[in-house]
Order: sequence, then structure tokens, then C-alpha cells
Amino acid sequence: MGWAIALHGGAGDIPKDLPPELREPREASLRYCLQIGVDAIKAQKSPLDVVELVVRELENNPYFNAGRGSVLTSNGTVEMEACIMDGNSKNCGAVSGLTTVVNAISLARLVMEKTPHIYLAFEGAEAFAREQGVETTDSSHFITPRNIERLKQAKEANKVQVDYNTRPIPKDDKTPAPSGDSQLGTVGCVAVDSFGHLAAATSTGGLVNKMVGRIGDTPIIGAGTYANKLCAVSATGQGEAIILATVARDVAALMEYKGLSLKEAADYVIEESAPKGTTGLIAVSATGEVTMPFNTTGMFRACATEDGHTELAIW
Repeated sequence: MGWAIALHGGAGDIPKDLPPELREPREASLRYCLQIGVDAIKAQKSPLDVVELVVRELENNPYFNAGRGSVLTSNGTVEMEACIMDGNSKNCGAVSGLTTVVNAISLARLVMEKTPHIYLAFEGAEAFAREQGVETTDSSHFITPRNIERLKQAKEANKVQVDYNTRPIPKDDKTPAPSGDSQLGTVGCVAVDSFGHLAAATSTGGLVNKMVGRIGDTPIIGAGTYANKLCAVSATGQGEAIILATVARDVAALMEYKGLSLKEAADYVIEESAPKGTTGLIAVSATGEVTMPFNTTGMFRACATEDGHTELAIW
């Protein structure tokens, strides 16, 4: 038994030659956010508070595809989504289609705590945000020059563009359009305290040139985000594939119904259930285990445990 925390900054086809100017700021941010999470756990903050705090920090970083760095829809707008879940109670909250809310993860928590519902989206979610007095800003705040350029590339190639694509898309490229997120920056955090209490949180901007109104795996309970008394899971990758494989819930189900360990359950989902090249996840168990498997080229990830183990890696 002991506390543990893990966080991710997206899984996908991350080239081994990812330029330092794209790699190093993300590594630094993960390192910083991991320390924030560790300090919060040591200060006896609840796992729910910890995952919200860490994901807020990641949302505020323009290098990740969430909050400030959210990618753009086919209309050149942002539509952000997030989900948070408490393991002990299985209470959860989710939001989609946000255009002005600075921290989608905090609005998701308010949906959980202040409404009889689990999921609010688009105009209703925005109205609820205003009613609750959460921080909002003009949607231009979220639109970065890098993401404007990426949308331009995707439109020229008539594709939904995967993240981590650091090179322009050839206009005559005949390969199929990606089916989902392969995300450079979807962010997530899972945590367990020394009492075995668990929580998970995930936040994203979706995928470049997505159709307006598209919803991915992130806010879907049991797909991109899940927590119960056994484990907490945050997934990242191609959203449609993750939804079809019910990735996060399957990890918990394999532990609950087959008695697998956290690592065994997560490895089975990544290696046998989710299609190769589509998915990564981070997970912690009630006993303080941590695992971060993926079947993509890489996944920005970091973790720390009470016994002193720390890790930060991409490939």
C-alpha cells in the first residue's frame, strides 16, 4: 500500500527524431506537473483534488492538446472536452464542446458535484460554466499559431490530421485519413493515496480538422476515463478505437472479474483488445501499483510512487 501518481501528454506516432524544440518543453512540463502532483499527495490532498490540479496545469500549457493548446475543428474553432471520476464513489462528471472555459476539467468536476447529471455539452455546458462563475475567456485565447498552421495543412490534404505530425502533409498523399486522435497532447492524470482512494481525469481538444460536434473518448466514462475501488485509468490515442474497445473500463473489469493484476489487465487491453497503433493508457491500483502501456510508437508519460520510483519517458 502506498500512494502513486501517473500522467500522460498523449500517445501516437511520435517520431524518434521529434525536434528538441517540440520534445523538451513537453518533458519539462510533465516533470513540473508530476512534482505538483507529488507535493499535493504528500500534503494529504485527496486524489480527486490531485488529478484536477495536475490536469489544470497541463491544460494551461500550450504545448499540449487541451485547454490553451487545443487543436482546431474544420471550422477553425476549438471544442474542448474533459472528464473526472472518483473511484470510491464512482461519481463522475464530463463536458464537451467547450469554447470559452479556461479549465474544462474543473467544469467537469462541477458537473459531478453541482448537478444531478454526469455529462453536459456545448451550449448547455457553456451556460452552466457562466452560472457557476468559472473562469472563461474569448475563444481566441485557445487558438495558437501552431494550430492554425496545422489546420491549414490538414485542410490542404483534405485530412483529419494526427498530432505529432511535425512535417507537412503531402497533397498527393493517398494514405487513408487517420480515424482518430493519435494525440500529441491529450492530457490525463491518475492518482491513489496511501488509503487506497483513487481518481482519474482526462482533458483534450480532440483532433485537427475534426467535424464540428465530434466527441471523442476522453469524456466517455469507461472509454477514455474510469475509476473504481480497484484502479483508475486515463487513456489516450485514437478516440474512436478507444470507445469501441471500452479501454478504461476493460482494465477495471479484468481486475474485478478475472482477478488480474493491474499490469496484466492493462497489458491485455493494450496488446489484445485495442487495435495496434491506436492506444496508450496510464493506470494506478488501490495498492499503489502503476503501469503505463501503449501500442503506439510512443507516449509522453511520467509517474512517481511512495517507494521512491519515478519515471519520465516518451518511447
